[in-house]
Amino acid sequence: MNGVELFLLGRTLMKIGEEAMPAEGIGEHSTSLRTVLIVISDLRGHPDTTVGEIAARTGLPQSAVSAAVARLRSAGAVLAETDPRDRRRTIIREAPEVSDRVSRVRDTPIDDALAAALGTDDRERVRETVEALEELADRLVPGLRR
Repeated sequence: MNGVELFLLGRTLMKIGEEAMPAEGIGEHSTSLRTVLIVISDLRGHPDTTVGEIAARTGLPQSAVSAAVARLRSAGAVLAETDPRDRRRTIIREAPEVSDRVSRVRDTPIDDALAAALGTDDRERVRETVEALEELADRLVPGLRR
């Protein structure tokens, strides 16, 4: 496998992930699911951060990060609090308690979206593929599947 193939595989996996996540109950938001997931990913590696810092690290426009943070706040996934050391700054962090919406998204299996992407109804093939993805995730992103 080369870098291009790995990149294309990653894009395919992202699309399957988006298909697997339930969309009902998230309301109308001006930001994409992909942007929201990039922000959550950045927050996991950089707790207690600001919108501007997330924008600088991810390369996303600050307006897109702000919209993603608003969407995550409405879902109960993040908290935004005034920085006690500098009241002009707002500190963003993952919520300590998992909201019902976040639990529903995290608990939704990928099997149906994966079966569609694989073009199969063979549940054994889907199960084997899920196991391979879980092993890959454990190797590349330890602690991801908490």
